[in-house]
Amino acid sequence: MIIKEVTTNKLIQQFHQLPFSIYKNDNNWIPHIKQDVEKVFDPTKNKAHANGKITRWLLFNNTNKAIGRIAAFVNFETTESNEQPTGGVGFFECINDSEASATLFNTAKDWLAQHGMEAMDGPINFGEKNMFWGLLVENFTDPNSYGMNYNPPYYQQLFEEYGFKTYYQQFMFKRSIGVPTQQVFEDKSERILADGNYSIANVKNLSLNEIADNFKTVYNSAWASHDNFKEMTTATSRKIMQNLKPIYDPSIMIFVYYKKKPIAFYINIPELNELFKYVNGNLNWWGKLQFLYHKMVHPPETMVGIVFGIAKRFQGKGVDGAMIKWTHESLLKEKRYKQTVLTWIGDFNPKMLRIAKDLDAEVYRTYHTYRYLFDRNKPFERCPIIE
Repeated sequence: MIIKEVTTNKLIQQFHQLPFSIYKNDNNWIPHIKQDVEKVFDPTKNKAHANGKITRWLLFNNTNKAIGRIAAFVNFETTESNEQPTGGVGFFECINDSEASATLFNTAKDWLAQHGMEAMDGPINFGEKNMFWGLLVENFTDPNSYGMNYNPPYYQQLFEEYGFKTYYQQFMFKRSIGVPTQQVFEDKSERILADGNYSIANVKNLSLNEIADNFKTVYNSAWASHDNFKEMTTATSRKIMQNLKPIYDPSIMIFVYYKKKPIAFYINIPELNELFKYVNGNLNWWGKLQFLYHKMVHPPETMVGIVFGIAKRFQGKGVDGAMIKWTHESLLKEKRYKQTVLTWIGDFNPKMLRIAKDLDAEVYRTYHTYRYLFDRNKPFERCPIIE
């Protein structure tokens, strides 16, 4: 076997083509959009490059056929928050061969060690956690959601045989829109809305900049106590909303206000893979035409909750229940979406897991984020629980 660092256009193309051979007999697989993947490696489009490094490799067999790939990366801004300096690996694809996978993992480990790392997490993203994060270990019978990893079942064995251990589990939940909201949310909603200072609305009457500013206000209050928190700027929040503009649906982006100031949000988008399944992983001019055509003819019937947040001061007061009940009633009136999917919730976040449980949402996908300690004698510790 021969491993090559991806440094030429030809190798980049092979990097994107490899998954098509891995999944050629899997009808559930929907390829990632290659333009999304390339953004991760582009310093002009991925801010993580300002404080980190990334590279990638392709593995070839003796007949020069690509049989595996992997990327390794370091974010120096966040790595020191771990018990040991920890890098990451991602975009892993491989034939069912432990020698091939070990070659990929060893190559990534050696590169990370050269950059001062003592552990690696994977499969993760060199950037935000809402994309390309975690290894699928349960439910291989449904197509993957946009931006979420999908892989053959044997990948779990390849990771664990090498020595990776589960750092945390991630759960995705699904719920039918037709199921009534539970009594706990009815009670919370009644209690909150009895106070005339609270109000709830979607963003149909807001400009994109107003949505972004509201989002930033809630985000900075909700996550200020978390590890590695970095306050969101106006420029960042507006860029996020600008990126969502081509696909967002204002009827499923919800804010709660207290005395007319934003205190909570429930941001949903349509399930884009219900459209991207027609573009074959390439959003070139033809892919964009296919996307727009199917958006009109076959609009998504699933919505995905991508982020849910409540300002610290208002947590535990029942705002979550009021927001969920309002959203459910609004969806019933719209009659467009049939089901909702909640983006992954880590087992380190019991508060959000309780909300999902109270919703009677069912776990329909389970992922693992793994960690591998380079010092094999060092005690392994799971991800700490968020209190």
